[in-house]
Amino acid sequence: MATEVLVPVLGESITEATLGEWLKQPGDPVKADEPIASLETDKVSVEVPSPVAGVMGAHAVQPGDTVSVGAMIATIDAGDGAPAKTAAPEAGSTAAAPAPAAAPQEAGGNVDAAALSPSVRRAILEHGVDPATVKGSGKDGRLTKEDIVAAASNKPAAAPAAAPAAAPAAAPVAAGGERREERVKMTRLRQTIARRLKEAQDTAALLTTFNDVDMTAVMEARAKYKDLFEKKHGVRLGFMGFFVKAACMALKDIPSVNAYIEGDEIVYHDYADISVAVSAPQGLVVPVIRSADQMSVAQVEKTIGDFGKRAKEGTLKMDEMKGGTFTISNGGVFGSLMSTPIINPPQSAVLGLHRIEERPVVRNGQVVVRPMMYLALSYDHRIIDGREAVTFLAALKNAIEDPTRLLIDL
Repeated sequence: MATEVLVPVLGESITEATLGEWLKQPGDPVKADEPIASLETDKVSVEVPSPVAGVMGAHAVQPGDTVSVGAMIATIDAGDGAPAKTAAPEAGSTAAAPAPAAAPQEAGGNVDAAALSPSVRRAILEHGVDPATVKGSGKDGRLTKEDIVAAASNKPAAAPAAAPAAAPAAAPVAAGGERREERVKMTRLRQTIARRLKEAQDTAALLTTFNDVDMTAVMEARAKYKDLFEKKHGVRLGFMGFFVKAACMALKDIPSVNAYIEGDEIVYHDYADISVAVSAPQGLVVPVIRSADQMSVAQVEKTIGDFGKRAKEGTLKMDEMKGGTFTISNGGVFGSLMSTPIINPPQSAVLGLHRIEERPVVRNGQVVVRPMMYLALSYDHRIIDGREAVTFLAALKNAIEDPTRLLIDL
């Protein structure tokens, strides 16, 4: 008897998703609650678990298809899932057939593509690693993302040997001047990002105000205490912890930056839920640090580190990306010098951080070299005046240049 696999509830107000990929193929054995498919929603990727143990049945939909909550996408048949593919070598040469099956087991353990987790699959695609050459360190010899990353770091040593063989194949393309195009459908997440950003431009009266900040004091504090901080809290001391706390303090002084427009009313918050933009394989996602104003720097750093790790693995939950009263986006990690970020509706402001670089500045009548960073505050001019934006940035700048202010709320 076959058991139907239904699209699970995806979260409040989300009624449909796109099938990203099948993690199990018809005939593959599956365990109860084992992921068999991944779905892409407007915000995150969600894995669909098998409701029972058995054998993967027929796929009712294909990757790229749109499915609704509660729709049947596959079936799980009863049985132990003994794969029929083991009999395939009997149809060919019995002497040579065992060798291809044994080689992957010796090199990398279990390299069945259907058994790889989504995070491992993404790592394989990003780093171009052959999973058959990697030995798994996970349970039952399974490959982990760390195994792929470690193998990628050793990959350059093997590259020179492969280069001579690849050169002849590349020559005809260069000689013939062949030009190619590839048409790829936008993911549901990318479509949502595009739509929301355009809506923000069409709806809000966007304006960006800039300032710069001397990072000397924060960098000195970080260098002095980073080892003790990591030893005590188990997380590295970064710059985002300082900026989140400084932003929370500035938001209390300028409440309109932490508010939003709803109809003909302005909604103010007496709390600060800070959205932080983190990089994921499908693009930037923006999880929310709830009540960041009540957190310590260590708690903020732990939360951001956890968000970043799970964003790369595709395991962030949709509830973790809902809400948010103010956003911080750090383009500096990618080398950005300056930008004009777009607000994340219904929020009214977003702070853009940029790379730190040494520049000449005047201090006490002398030209000195200091590590400087440009700050950019994009905001909805319908609710935030220029005076308030400048005051917010000044408060943030003062707190970063004199971190003691963060301790005494000044």
